Amino acid sequence: MTETNATPLKRTPLHAAHQKAGARMVPFGGWDMPVQYSGLKAEHEAVRTSAGVFDVSHMGEFRITGPDALKFLQHVTPNDVSKLKPGRAQYNWLPNDKGGLVDDIYIYMAAEGEYLMVVNASNIDKDWAHLQRHLHDFDVKLTNESDRWALLAVQGPKAEELLNAHTDIDLSTKKKNAYFSAKLFGQDVKLARTGYTGEDGFEVFVDAEKAEEMWDKLLEIGITPAGLGARDTLRLEAGFPLYGHEFSDEIHPLSSHYTWVVKDKEFHGREGLKAAPSKKLIGLKLEKVPVREGYPVHAGGKVVGHVTSGSTSPSLGYPIALALVDADAAEVSDFEVEVRGKNHAATKTDVPFYTQKA
Repeated sequence: MTETNATPLKRTPLHAAHQKAGARMVPFGGWDMPVQYSGLKAEHEAVRTSAGVFDVSHMGEFRITGPDALKFLQHVTPNDVSKLKPGRAQYNWLPNDKGGLVDDIYIYMAAEGEYLMVVNASNIDKDWAHLQRHLHDFDVKLTNESDRWALLAVQGPKAEELLNAHTDIDLSTKKKNAYFSAKLFGQDVKLARTGYTGEDGFEVFVDAEKAEEMWDKLLEIGITPAGLGARDTLRLEAGFPLYGHEFSDEIHPLSSHYTWVVKDKEFHGREGLKAAPSKKLIGLKLEKVPVREGYPVHAGGKVVGHVTSGSTSPSLGYPIALALVDADAAEVSDFEVEVRGKNHAATKTDVPFYTQKA
């Protein structure tokens, strides 16, 4: 039977530009997104050796303003937002009350009493509802600006060099997690020295209606368009978690190597995070056979967990995976991953799997 009332996929402001560039489009979190252009390996290598640009306009943006903006953010997140100064950004979480995460997020401090929160695309409505429930008596205003912004991530060791010739600011003076106003190709933008690839780079916040012009300019100066496929292999090599895989409403986030996010303060969800996680996230490498999300992980003759993300690493040339395993099995060195009924040897390895050589 044919489905006739399926919800249509949403499109970013760059949808036509992706089609023009020959992108293969796929559904992702309710959006029609480019998975690759010239090919995953070529795009991955462009980011590792030069610079690539990703359309991440599907991400959500919430503006938090008012006298209690800091107090509110301290209440809903475990990291210490008070450490932020205007022009700085911070990775953070939105914990629920049962030991999981509503989402993992980035917070950018624009000015005193003004913050921008960037959330995952598939969680925009859920995150918005969660924040609304926690307004209580806080004197804050929440504004959903997700439709206002296009967000382009320029990533790679040559990102600074390539962009610097077209900005009114010396980008070499901006440290990691800087957030600032600039002109790029004559357009007023916000730039953040942040990203999700393990490389240096800048995320460009540009008005949605000017996104295609900005995209074209970036490609004209030799930056390679890159899709979701390369974004996933890059973030996996860097050991970065992906919501829905390594984090979720049900997964205890302290099973990951991101325990540093939780600071000694009061916040919603703190009680849920106090219980020791029963699982632990580990890195695995295999010799030949790539593994995917959901594949069972064995140790000592029994199933001890499952793969959360896996792929063949373009940079390393062998399969790698993140896996969530029983905490008491996490110190084992040798595992097996079951692929279509057959077990394949896997060795526990440090995360990140790959770091850029100096």
